Amino acid sequence: MTSTTSHSLGIAAKGLRKAYGDKTVLDGIDLAVPAGTVFALLGPNGAGKTTAVKILSTLIAADAGELRVGGHDLAVDPQAVRAAIGVTGQFSAVDGLITGEENMLLMADLHHLPRKEGRRVAAELLARFDLTEAAKKPASTYSGGMKRRLDIAMTLVGSPRIIFLDEPTTGLDPRSRHTMWGIIRTLVADGVTVFLTTQYLDEADELADRIAVLNDGRIAAEGSAEELKRLVPGGHVRLRFSDPAAYQSAATALREVTRDDEALSLQIPSDGSQRELRAVLDWLDAAGIEADELTVHTPDLDDVFFALTGDSKIPHQAKENVR
Repeated sequence: MTSTTSHSLGIAAKGLRKAYGDKTVLDGIDLAVPAGTVFALLGPNGAGKTTAVKILSTLIAADAGELRVGGHDLAVDPQAVRAAIGVTGQFSAVDGLITGEENMLLMADLHHLPRKEGRRVAAELLARFDLTEAAKKPASTYSGGMKRRLDIAMTLVGSPRIIFLDEPTTGLDPRSRHTMWGIIRTLVADGVTVFLTTQYLDEADELADRIAVLNDGRIAAEGSAEELKRLVPGGHVRLRFSDPAAYQSAATALREVTRDDEALSLQIPSDGSQRELRAVLDWLDAAGIEADELTVHTPDLDDVFFALTGDSKIPHQAKENVR
């Protein structure tokens, strides 16, 4: 990870610990989330993801750790942290007995906005989240995706610069999930920092600038999606040829290559790094061999997740070095 000053961090945690009785939920984890980025925290059920969100959003206290959110020390000034953040939990905060507009105006009142300002903000956010047409209808009549959009719209009433999204797309259909992804990208484009927990690995892959995998209360690995994928064995470069002679020359000269004589393709083990890719290209140039197609295949986040949270094939040292 490139060095990041504390002033450019939206969220920073050092040595975060939390236990309930003899059950340690968070065992001294470190987090550094640059402002204006998406940080995804992955982990199996019970790994401590929601506990981390609750602590960083001031809902529960940590047992130990130096914690700063929005530049404010949680232990010294939790009220300033609350003023800087918005939280959307796993379960919607929408009141189904009142309309979408009334839910928004209630949030405006909670933020002590003047009546006229509150109505303006509510109308703008309802329009932004495509809820104007449904604004006068009871929220209980909304679909799951509409309720989620209303939930985030309510979170934005106070113009937070940091938003915690705890499994925001759980239970949504694919179209609604993609709509939510678009909303999250728009927030980040506006400079908002998003701390995302999710069990959907494609969601983290799609959205997150950095990903941390939490397992047994500790960070098993952290990095970009591409960095994490390179941890897992199975990556390779595939060369495809149309000229049988070129294919045969390459197959004979290359070591540790898997042949597919029917498809005229060769598979070379690789971690997908720029260095290894350059080495393959340099070798082809030096040998005067031209491949018609070169593709890089890396394991996906599913492979990473299962390796890090199950019977891992990744050496302990590799886990530490990915940071």
